[in-house]
Amino acid sequence: MNWRVVPAADFEAHAPRWYALHGAGAASPLLAVQFVRALLDAFGTGKEVLAWREDGAAMTILTPARFGIWNTFQPSQSPVGLWLQAGCGAPTDLLQGLLSALPFPALAVGLTQCDPMLTARPAPSPATRTMDYIDTARITLRGTAFDDYWAARGKNLRNNLKKQRRALADDGVATRLEILRQPAQMAAAIADYGRLESTGWKGANGSAVAADNEQGRFYRALFEGFAAIDAASVYRYWIGDTLAAMDLCVEGGDCIVVLKTAYDESLSKQLSPALLMREEAVRLLFDKQRFDRIEFYGRVMDWHLKWTAEVRTMYHLNVYRWAALARLHKSAQPSSD
Repeated sequence: MNWRVVPAADFEAHAPRWYALHGAGAASPLLAVQFVRALLDAFGTGKEVLAWREDGAAMTILTPARFGIWNTFQPSQSPVGLWLQAGCGAPTDLLQGLLSALPFPALAVGLTQCDPMLTARPAPSPATRTMDYIDTARITLRGTAFDDYWAARGKNLRNNLKKQRRALADDGVATRLEILRQPAQMAAAIADYGRLESTGWKGANGSAVAADNEQGRFYRALFEGFAAIDAASVYRYWIGDTLAAMDLCVEGGDCIVVLKTAYDESLSKQLSPALLMREEAVRLLFDKQRFDRIEFYGRVMDWHLKWTAEVRTMYHLNVYRWAALARLHKSAQPSSD
């Protein structure tokens, strides 16, 4: 089946095609039109291409890497590579067809940061190579009550948060969880998030989100786009009159994704504002039963394992025009097939 390849600058003209294929599959919010649009607008260089199979089986955005190598467009703000397909099977045959349609000389195509829940990891083959990327965590919500979930968490976590709440109550300090969802609220929310992030190491090294930097403009556009379809949720946690922690989340299909978390690192070290916020937010999500799961997508950290034992391995996938190229690449680098 033929593939079509056009400049990704033409994405808007073909967005309905992306929207239809996205809706027919797992519908991860990380692959929604709104996410792709914001990524291209903020981080596109003009070199990217948009490709789709004419029967609607697959669609992707690629960028040239080394000579003859194409990879999925992968800004650091995107947790998964921009690849859509009908169903969640292995994409090997689809990618072999795509190689023939890419500009000469296309020697290999790589899908980066693949989630096995969305795209099955292929079995080894002469012209295919997969590599572990990171372990990532999720919390399953459906079919379980919060109290049962919470009772299964470690005693240290439960007792620590209970002790913090008791101390705050004894001091007459109230806590409050606020959730913002409206497009008009997103600009101020992103500015607030940037101020929180600037209190920590990202502020010290200049990598924090700010209302007037590239990251801040990206997240504002992203969350205004998702809020316009009622699929953004910004969690703000107050301790007294202090905005103490925030989660930036996008929603879609059967999941909610926590994209970014920040807390006020100038607060007392006796407090864990992000953990206090997360306990209340997770309780609310369990109670509502609107989603099947909470996804974190970042590399698994110790704090993730306090909240869940559900971990899976994301991967990179390379498909080569010739098996000899795959063997050459494998001999040059460690393999985790």
